[in-house]
Amino acid sequence: MEVLLKRVDDAFHFEAVGGSGIPVQLDAAETIGGHNAGARPMELLLMGLGGCTAIDVILILKKQRQIVEDFQIRLSGDRVKIEGTEKTPFRAINIQFELKGEVDPQKAQKAITLSMEKYCSATAQLESSANITHSLMINGEIIAA
Repeated sequence: MEVLLKRVDDAFHFEAVGGSGIPVQLDAAETIGGHNAGARPMELLLMGLGGCTAIDVILILKKQRQIVEDFQIRLSGDRVKIEGTEKTPFRAINIQFELKGEVDPQKAQKAITLSMEKYCSATAQLESSANITHSLMINGEIIAA
């Protein structure tokens, strides 16, 4: 896998393009001289994790013939500064799966577990440094926290 980042302006705005050919905008906050014209790199890490597990879960639920009318994931990450550096990696990440439709809670939970434990490469990448937890809501009702 290869990604190219190309600087767009004289500050911190970059355009990244991977094998898909679809550009992604990255930038820094205005407080440090950016123009707020793209996502922050650490946001992209959470987005990648969310996208990876979302694709897994939808594929599994489709195979289980579940009717998913709406699907979203909310990710939150807690970052902790490493002493003696400016690095603040994620130490805890929570993924909240929110489904609407005719979805069996046990099948949804199984799909999430399979994604987290067997399929999602982003989870595998991050789980050694961050505690990753998840919760499930179906039709507005909390199924698992």
